[in-house]
Amino acid sequence: MSDDPLHLTARTGLPEDLRIGLTDFPRDRWHEPTTTEMARFWLGIHEGFRRHRLHMEAVIDHWRAGKTDVNGLHGRLIPAVQQFLQHLDAHHRIESGQYFPKFRTLDDRLAHGIDLLDRDHDVVHEQLETLFQKAVGFHQNLRSPDAADHAARLADTVFAMGPAVIRHLDDEEEIVIPLIQKHQIAG
Repeated sequence: MSDDPLHLTARTGLPEDLRIGLTDFPRDRWHEPTTTEMARFWLGIHEGFRRHRLHMEAVIDHWRAGKTDVNGLHGRLIPAVQQFLQHLDAHHRIESGQYFPKFRTLDDRLAHGIDLLDRDHDVVHEQLETLFQKAVGFHQNLRSPDAADHAARLADTVFAMGPAVIRHLDDEEEIVIPLIQKHQIAG
């Protein structure tokens, strides 16, 4: 863990100076009909990541409860992990490469917040790399006597990365959604 209080794994939310957009467009208004299509799209993508994470955890819980064996876990979890990895990595590449550079120029007060979100992507990418390695380890050792141990390592990794991913999604929304709405940004 970092000594930086704003590091993704250390913070429990954004500082008030990065939540300034919520004054004009608070979270409880994000589902109003006046919310821009781009903001609704962004929120939908993020909700998909939240649901996918919960799905992976449910698959693991099913296995941990003894309702399936390692083969059943493998058949359901490995494709879910692969899809999660591909979608989140692609999403972050688009954000960091296309949207964040534009967003930095829209409000000088939020430029350091956009930089923070970009740094979050680096932290999440490290976690995705660990998730990938654990998934490969489980897959390659499915027929070995220690398959359950590899499955448990993957399961622990899925659960360990959850809080940071959710923290990032929540914080990103608190900066980006009001910014999109205020500037009427289209896709």
